[in-house]
Amino acid sequence: MTAVGKGIARLDARAKVTGKAQYAAEVPVANLVHAVLVTSTQAAAKVAVDVKDAEHAPGVLAVLTHHNAPKLPGAKTKTGPVDRVLQLLQEDEAPYNDCPIAVVVADTLERARAAAERVAVRYSSGGVQTELRERLAEAYAPKTAGPREPADSSRGDVPAGLEAAFVQIDATYTTTNQHHNPMEMHGLTAVWQGEQSLTVYDTSQGIFGVRKKLATVFGLAESNVRVISRYVGGGFGCKGSPWSHLALCALAARVTGRPVRLVLTRPQMFSLVGYRPRTIQRVVLGADARGKLTAVRHDVTSETSRLDEFSEPSALQTRMLYACPNVATSHRLVRLDVPTPTFTRAPGEATGTFALEVALDELATALKLDPLELRLRNYAERDPHEDKPWSSKELRRCYQQAAERFGWAARRLDPGSQRDGKLLVGWGMATATYPAKQSAASASARIDREGRVLVQAGTQDIGTGTYTIMAQIAADALGVPVDRVRFELGDTSLPETPVSGGSQTASSTGSAVQAAALALKKKLLALGAPLRAPELDLRALDAWLAQRTEPEHRAEARTEEKAERKRYSSHSFGAHFVEVKIDADLRQIRVTRCVSAFAAGKILNPKTAHSQYIGGMVWGIGLALLEHTARDPRNGRVVTRDLADYHVPVHADIPELEVIQVHERDPYVNEIGAKGIGEVGITGMAAAIANAVHHATGKRVRDLPITLDKLL
Repeated sequence: MTAVGKGIARLDARAKVTGKAQYAAEVPVANLVHAVLVTSTQAAAKVAVDVKDAEHAPGVLAVLTHHNAPKLPGAKTKTGPVDRVLQLLQEDEAPYNDCPIAVVVADTLERARAAAERVAVRYSSGGVQTELRERLAEAYAPKTAGPREPADSSRGDVPAGLEAAFVQIDATYTTTNQHHNPMEMHGLTAVWQGEQSLTVYDTSQGIFGVRKKLATVFGLAESNVRVISRYVGGGFGCKGSPWSHLALCALAARVTGRPVRLVLTRPQMFSLVGYRPRTIQRVVLGADARGKLTAVRHDVTSETSRLDEFSEPSALQTRMLYACPNVATSHRLVRLDVPTPTFTRAPGEATGTFALEVALDELATALKLDPLELRLRNYAERDPHEDKPWSSKELRRCYQQAAERFGWAARRLDPGSQRDGKLLVGWGMATATYPAKQSAASASARIDREGRVLVQAGTQDIGTGTYTIMAQIAADALGVPVDRVRFELGDTSLPETPVSGGSQTASSTGSAVQAAALALKKKLLALGAPLRAPELDLRALDAWLAQRTEPEHRAEARTEEKAERKRYSSHSFGAHFVEVKIDADLRQIRVTRCVSAFAAGKILNPKTAHSQYIGGMVWGIGLALLEHTARDPRNGRVVTRDLADYHVPVHADIPELEVIQVHERDPYVNEIGAKGIGEVGITGMAAAIANAVHHATGKRVRDLPITLDKLL
């Protein structure tokens, strides 16, 4: 009896398509009122807020500003490396444009919006600085690259490696701001039970982080804060950290004594919940005449806010992806009058693989060498950064299978040499990679007298299929059909699990779910449950359970990062092969074909895995050709504040994307043998497209997004 590995349709699909799935801003709550945020129109400014007119508007219960907001004991306290400094009406400042400066609460959403428009604000600004290139002299070394990795790294002697090189590439690559834009906007419903107990229905990738943050802000015991998030309509990183609107909604509920609902508008999503920061990346490569790398240098500068620190770790993959004796990387930050950036799908690797993989293509061109052959000549048989063996690595098979399916052997080497009538045709490729992570997690499993299994863990399903794969894992571990298993998640009253980010949910929560189900099975067998070795005897189990006096049998488990795994380096890998076609008169760039192969350990559900890979690849097309956040340098305001001006890929932009799921056995990575798949699909995709554009036109574009004007 095997459920893992089968393409089972999502168990939550029917609830979602029939409207039975209730999201955070849809939960019915008695006596509910609505809050609307008033945000600044200036950055780096002092504010004076006049609310007299708004307070007298129909239906208004309260208008909170820095003048009357209660002081919060933990307003400025950060609870961990992925936490953020919040703006909670504790001072008369607007550090960035669109910063919260007032909260209006009214009996209906329409009245709250109308009253919010009557709030008058005066600003005193000393000048705004939002341009990264203009402040490079102020760059400094952050504490870490990402949450935990050192900002800089060095091995060997890079200057000597460059001196010995037959050919060198020295180029600068830039990526622009990007915003997450999940379908479901951030929203929550906050309900107080007295002064010391708070329940929040939130759309979150990390409910335990939200609980900890709210408890800290309001000076509560964590046990007195409950966070519920049954369904999440996408997150991509922006819902991984608690943001200001969460605590402001809870504050409004406390002040008014009523349950309060607050939903951000789409324009507010461009300022209040993070974004992918701009990067300027210099990559220097040296290679001998055969294409073997002699030296690599990758220096990254990105932006952060003045009130907090977030470092986009774009050089991390450069430390480990290719065999080279001399490698140095660095990360630097520039503080600007902007909101704090945050994790965005494959943070660091998405932007960093663009720079590294385009630089490698430039090296292949300089050597007149096939780009795939160049990568194979520099294939890393073990992690050169950590000097550890891989827990598993099937990247060669990814290259081979995707290249064969794509027909890469027919590629002509010279740029501009392939045509389809009047269309310029370009073929490009790049490597994909993302670390395979695992964090501590807990789960419980129980079976009742009717043979129904309930498995629980306080994780989140952000659209990735968590409900489904956890039921599959539990069913196999316990030895029952998957239709007998119900999986519950999204509640801090359930066993604690990590954030649904970093592609670690399957490895972390999945390992705990498997352990809990195995513990339950062991308990049942110890009690004499019928066995048909090595599984439970299902035909006899129901009768045996019905005869027991206990209403149910229960087991719990907690798993940590696998000790054996620490001796290995664990990553998901993949390869993209892309075709673009471009009008000879440069009217349009189209991605017309893409074949990608991925190796990410055990395939738990090929159907949900395919969906995740495709999602990353589509975003990679957006990263390469479309997505760009524009700010007004005069006041720091985002001017591409909706989906009409901020362009994301739609059906007409996307060809048929072919995904090859390469089977890979990894006995070391975690208890279930699976690596993350949610983020590896975006890595390398923008580079493959940029490389294809160069192959078609001979024009090397090093700045994303690739637009037609850059080909002139």
